[in-house]
Amino acid sequence: MGRRAELDRLYRAVTGTLGRGIFFTGSAGIGKSRLLREGVDALPGDQYAVGWIAASATTAAVPFGGLVQVLPVEQPQGLSPAGILRWAVDLLQQQAAGRRIVLAVDDAHLLDSPTAALVHLVARAENACVVGTLRDGEQVPLPIRALWTDDLVEHAELSPLPPTDTAGLLAAILEGPVEHRTADRLGKLSAGNPLLLRELVHAVQGSKELTEQYGLWTWTGRLELAPSLTELVDIRIGRLSPGVRTVVELVAFGEPLGLRLLDTVVEEADVETAEERGLIMMVNSDRRLDVRLGHPLYGEVVRRQCPVSRTRRLQAHLAELLEGVGKRRREDLLRVAVWRLDSGTAQDPAMLIAAAGQAFARYDVPLATRLARAALDAGGGFDAAELLATILMFADRPAEALGVLDAVATDTGDEERLSRWLTVRGMVSYWGLSQESTVEEIARRGTELNDLAAQARVSAFESIMRLHRLDAPTALRLAQGVLDRPAASVAARELARCTIAHLQAVQGQLRRSAMAVDLVQAKAASWRVDMPYLQLAVELARGTRLVISGDLAGIDTLVADEFADLADAGDFRLGSGYLAILRAYAARLRGRSDTAMQAALGACAILATSRVYAGLAQAERAQAAALRGDARQAAEAMAEADNSHARSMAVLYPWLEQARAATLAAGGDLPGAVTHLHGLVGRLRADGFAGYETLVLHDLVRLGQATAPTGPTCSDGSCRTVAQRLTELSEQVDGELPPLLARHARAAADGSPEQLMSVADGFMELGLALPAAEAAAVALHLLRRDRSPDIAAASERLAVLLGCCDIVHTPALRTATPTLTDREWQVARRAADGETSRAIAEQLFLSTRTVENHLQRIYSKLGVTGRAELRAALRTIPGHDDTAAT
Repeated sequence: MGRRAELDRLYRAVTGTLGRGIFFTGSAGIGKSRLLREGVDALPGDQYAVGWIAASATTAAVPFGGLVQVLPVEQPQGLSPAGILRWAVDLLQQQAAGRRIVLAVDDAHLLDSPTAALVHLVARAENACVVGTLRDGEQVPLPIRALWTDDLVEHAELSPLPPTDTAGLLAAILEGPVEHRTADRLGKLSAGNPLLLRELVHAVQGSKELTEQYGLWTWTGRLELAPSLTELVDIRIGRLSPGVRTVVELVAFGEPLGLRLLDTVVEEADVETAEERGLIMMVNSDRRLDVRLGHPLYGEVVRRQCPVSRTRRLQAHLAELLEGVGKRRREDLLRVAVWRLDSGTAQDPAMLIAAAGQAFARYDVPLATRLARAALDAGGGFDAAELLATILMFADRPAEALGVLDAVATDTGDEERLSRWLTVRGMVSYWGLSQESTVEEIARRGTELNDLAAQARVSAFESIMRLHRLDAPTALRLAQGVLDRPAASVAARELARCTIAHLQAVQGQLRRSAMAVDLVQAKAASWRVDMPYLQLAVELARGTRLVISGDLAGIDTLVADEFADLADAGDFRLGSGYLAILRAYAARLRGRSDTAMQAALGACAILATSRVYAGLAQAERAQAAALRGDARQAAEAMAEADNSHARSMAVLYPWLEQARAATLAAGGDLPGAVTHLHGLVGRLRADGFAGYETLVLHDLVRLGQATAPTGPTCSDGSCRTVAQRLTELSEQVDGELPPLLARHARAAADGSPEQLMSVADGFMELGLALPAAEAAAVALHLLRRDRSPDIAAASERLAVLLGCCDIVHTPALRTATPTLTDREWQVARRAADGETSRAIAEQLFLSTRTVENHLQRIYSKLGVTGRAELRAALRTIPGHDDTAAT
């Protein structure tokens, strides 16, 4: 897995005319031995004589002990050491019988001196080469080291597996797809080491923390180290002197730890020893040199093996050290608070509240919950309760959050505090418990406030709630009022600006929406401590704009930025889930249905306990299933979307209703899908959601409805067609996509293959492979109908576009695709592969004349003239390679 380049390099080193071999160096468990075995086993035995040496601590103690696998047990008597070496080389030459000698040496650092000398001597032979492995940090015998210092062989470092290959290996071990965050977490813990990854999987499989949801394996992140894994890591750590153990323990509990700070409490020689052994490493951070453990699992093992009393003493000591030099970095407060909490020395509720706020601002929900609860228990009062309730809301525990809030008596004389209590309670009851009456309640209570800043905070929350329940005019008026109020806090103003940015996006004012989001993000440092969850409003507004504009590159950037990493690492599920939905959407428009389905399933698993975006995740799962032609799963997902979608998120209805139309179409109810989309267009027009309306009108174009009437009746009694309405909207909605959608509609209405192919090229320039393939498929259908001479070129172009996709079965592709019978497929595939009619007839037990008749019908259906055009024509049919929806 993931070693194709290394295998090729090994093969070139063995088969090339210049090289004499290659040695791979890497850490234990990185896959060196497997790589060596795979590479050597692939060599043809008639050309290469392979000798295998598996060195070990046992063979290292015996002269020529490494040669027991390749040489006779009895050796000639009376020969000098040099004579024995020459005898061994001659014997290998005899056994090779003219073939090239390949001596494979696993764990060459464990070779005894005579065997190492023989390996070196073999490498100098003209018809021989040596390949082998070495472990990092081990003493290498001089004859082996001389192999690459004398340029006889190559020396290569075998790196850890990259994240993509680690995820693939993980899926292979678990025999099923793995949720994105789970793969990321286990990949980071194993640091790309296949052996450690396998042991990690075995460890988590023994607990209830690894579960299968929606066909995806999901891990909570809690790790119980199995004995085999602990033993494996113990071996890598090895025996430690008391001084080095202190270094490793301090770093395990305190990483990243400044080197200067570490040097004040331990001996420098012990730090150097720990670094030399790979137990710790130095990392530049700004202008400070930090110390981290050499592997993530070292910390897990060291911390678990450390006695409780020693653990608490070390943590208290670390807190004292950092407090002694002054908390110079912003994150130092959080680190000291965690050490104080874990060591039982946390007494300052103000410090715990500040630290909990920092953890929440980093979207580390579990840690923020611990700190905020400790602050409340330590007497933190209202401030601790407000923060804890907010965090619990985003940990999918709204009922518990409400209990924490209601246990705190609000001081009606302090309107700033009352506004905070009102808004947090409103957020919990509206989004957490889906109580729509919250909007009127918060509006009523807000009118009782006199403090302008407090009023602005309540109005900002009321505004975004009204947006989400589809009261857009009131939402806009309230949001604008907050921006016009100088007394409003930065957080209140930027929350209001997010409401406006979201509205601008759905209305098609994409440039203004982008500018508004940029303004909010520019103020992030000012609002993140007070209202870190505002980032969700930012991402929803930004994601909505990117979806409507078809900006797949923008979505890629969004799902890969810092917020995505923090949300995944900190178990901030609403953030991770929403970004997974966007990832699925982008993959779907690229025609990558497998990636889309995996991302959508991941979103469903992440959001399984949430009602905020759960319906959206299921709707995207329905879209991915429909794209694959899986009508059953699409219907199941749509039913779950209806069941889980909260009315408090009504603003997301376009996404769900588009998925409903796709589900109807996948199930074969095209008239139902068309009727539903027409109704959705009318609803969007009434709501003023012109941005979404362009996408839904284009869905109608994809279903062959470009000339269908839409909208209200005009003064002359006629109605605009879908194509005409799209053209009208293309002048109102910003961006490159609306004019392209309008061009597609006009080309489809005119039945112009040339314009449809041009539109396909336009879609591909935006990375939209799916609509590009659909446009090209319709163009090819028209060309076949007219028996055009351009069929061959169009077929080749469509084949290329479909090659960018995987399993795609959409109505546009199906209706434009000729239907071949099973027998015609059998004949067509064989004919495209160059087989003669007689050979095909013999294989299928038919007469040659019958095969020819089948071919004529195939040519007629595909619009081709003969076998020369058949291969390209077959590639234009989804499923031509026997792929099917699963």
